[in-house]
Amino acid sequence: MNKQSEAFAPKQLFSYFATGEAITWGLLIAGLIARALLPTPDMLITVVGATHGFMFLSYAVTAALVGVNNRWGLYKTSIGVILAIVPFATIPFEKWLLKRNLLEGKWRVQKSKDKRDDTLIDGLFRWFINRPALLVLSLAAFVIVLFSVLLILGPPDQWGQ
Repeated sequence: MNKQSEAFAPKQLFSYFATGEAITWGLLIAGLIARALLPTPDMLITVVGATHGFMFLSYAVTAALVGVNNRWGLYKTSIGVILAIVPFATIPFEKWLLKRNLLEGKWRVQKSKDKRDDTLIDGLFRWFINRPALLVLSLAAFVIVLFSVLLILGPPDQWGQ
């Protein structure tokens, strides 16, 4: 495995987004505290909130992608995605995965003898994994569209008002 493919291996990709999601949680919380205690421009919270929102969605997509690749199953994959809602929870989840070797391995680019490789989902997954540029563009487009919809809806504390 060359250095470039190691940098984008499931373990490294998950770690990057889990850490980024936790960092942006910290920035958002710090921004909210600053707004409550100090004269703070509204734009600060807008920028920090948008940055966190984008990283939140990117982490969720990455957790789902790595979960499918590493065969975590629906329960663990869903927990991984949902934990992004809890501040800083992606870090202990990553440590839990590391302890159980659930982040080990390469991308599943070839069909194996595993019966699960015969499913439509796994076939589609391998098709996309073998076309990384298309996969990245598709996932980025998904995140951008979802992010845009959420921007139109406004901050979560104002939904339904």
